[in-house]
Amino acid sequence: MIQASGRRWLAVLLVALAALLAFLQYRLWLGAGGNASVAELEQQVQAQTRENAGLQQRNDALRAEVQDLKSGEVAVEERARSELGMIKPGETFYRVVEGGSSAPVTVPAPLPEAEADAP
Repeated sequence: MIQASGRRWLAVLLVALAALLAFLQYRLWLGAGGNASVAELEQQVQAQTRENAGLQQRNDALRAEVQDLKSGEVAVEERARSELGMIKPGETFYRVVEGGSSAPVTVPAPLPEAEADAP
């Protein structure tokens, strides 16, 4: 009788250990904080790192542009020419149009020197 009850406890203990092992394996592979969650978080970290690198490059470019605008007249002049279409007195402005329609473009004639100097 003693051997039968001892075997029964051993069987119960083995079943309990197998159930504990199964539960721990489930938590490791499928549960919260398991391998699947860790892999997903690693992907999110990589995506955020790439986004941060792109934003850092943009910030560096803007910082350099601000420094150029603060330090020199050349950058201000370039910006005025490209964004506002400004030209210096005595310069001739040419616009190159690629493709598009074949309609002629008319350019106003330059002002005579007497009219150009008048207020």
